Amino acid sequence: MTLSTDSRTPLEWKFSQVFGERAPGEDLQDVDIITTMGFDKSGDYLGVGDRGGRVVIFERKDGKDTSNQHLSRNELEQMDFCFTGHPQFQYKTEFQSHEPEFDYLKSLEIEEKINKVRWCATQNGSQFVLSTNDKTIKLWKVKEHRVKKVKEIDHNPLVCSENALLAERSFMSGQDKPSVDNGYHLEWTEKMAANTSPFQEVHSKIADIEDTARTRCRKVYAHAHDFNINSISNNSDGETFISADDLRINLWNLEISDQCFNIMDMKPSNMEDLTEVITSAEFHPIHCNLLAYSSSRGFIRLVDMRRSALCEHSARILQDGGSHGFKSFFTEIIASISDIKFSNDGRHILSRDYMNLKLWDIHMDSSPVTTFKIHDHLNPRLCELYNNDSIFDKFDCCLSGDGTHFATGSYSNLLRVFSHGAGGAEGITIEASKSPGRRPLRDAAPRTRRSSLSNLTRGLYRLGHENSSSGTNEFSCNLSSKLLHLAWHPTTNLIACAAGNSLLMYYA
Repeated sequence: MTLSTDSRTPLEWKFSQVFGERAPGEDLQDVDIITTMGFDKSGDYLGVGDRGGRVVIFERKDGKDTSNQHLSRNELEQMDFCFTGHPQFQYKTEFQSHEPEFDYLKSLEIEEKINKVRWCATQNGSQFVLSTNDKTIKLWKVKEHRVKKVKEIDHNPLVCSENALLAERSFMSGQDKPSVDNGYHLEWTEKMAANTSPFQEVHSKIADIEDTARTRCRKVYAHAHDFNINSISNNSDGETFISADDLRINLWNLEISDQCFNIMDMKPSNMEDLTEVITSAEFHPIHCNLLAYSSSRGFIRLVDMRRSALCEHSARILQDGGSHGFKSFFTEIIASISDIKFSNDGRHILSRDYMNLKLWDIHMDSSPVTTFKIHDHLNPRLCELYNNDSIFDKFDCCLSGDGTHFATGSYSNLLRVFSHGAGGAEGITIEASKSPGRRPLRDAAPRTRRSSLSNLTRGLYRLGHENSSSGTNEFSCNLSSKLLHLAWHPTTNLIACAAGNSLLMYYA
């Protein structure tokens, strides 16, 4: 399925898949909560990191898995095989990327939580993944290999295949470990007695060939950040990447793990003079010399590494000139940008702050092209949100491959999707819960809501104006259920998002 060329037509989102659903009554374990995700450039692979330091990889199965081609349609239906026009994914492999660390110099315990997962250029059929916790970045190689899987079968001459009979007779005649014509190799688990009747059942094992994945840590990039890493981004040159923390951005070569170049340093000589920190950083998708980073003051800086060794003095600043007005204690807090994403052509940048989703043209630095309201209904509750730290929640954003549709998350596990054109400002709201068709109740008391989507069905969507967030607090939201992380498939209208430990996918 290709992206819609008519961006003025609202997309109709439907539920596709769910992974990691909890059983009824099962508690959500903190280590299982998803903390980041990302598709590779082809869209055939999705990497997911969690608080327990694990990285789970899913692989697109439609159009790639040929193991069931010999089965009839009835057999495929019995296997719950889905005939759909949108991508379907399956579990591929997982590995423990990070373990808890302890920084003896600073007497700090560093948790294993995966902050970011980013895919590198494919080499020789192998996939390479960068993953990072707060301090250490690792490069993992995910290589396909074939293993021989041995399974036990019952040999009965009345039901066994002709090849198996030939193999059995060959063994009875004294030839050890006979081969068969189809390429499989029979290994007998026990010697048959000389007086064994050929009509008696004989247990044996048959070796099958199965494709699987093997992961290996290739590089460890450590000891380069004093503050927690919030971003990693691969360069279009396929050779370098950046890592960013609150005050610094470092440039790495993928092949050199013991050396990096500091290209941005915002640390003042006196920390009391600190006025802003770096919140996110990303390379331009086409020009390897350009990168953008966002700040806690709501600015986006576009820098050219060719102009200066240190880039803080050569930045072009994108700022919302129309945001001036009444300022309160919370103004700068809610202006902090939590995530930025370039469009595929590099012309636009999508940013997410606590209240809004904004689309920027990199050639227009005075104001964003469009602003989508996400949390206007929370304006009266900013004091409460500050007291319970919810105001510091960091929501991701993503955009479609053609750059005409945009998505982010909200509380109560809500997914918000917007588009260019008529009706795009209102957007579409999808409630990621077991009862997604239920509207949020006005002035209802907050209550715990499960985050799994096992009972989602087709057509569960509604236009954003039905759930308008303008004016007063129209509906109460569950602050403990938040959809923070999501990713848009690079070539298809498919969104993967996280609700607790569940990975959910929607298509349009």
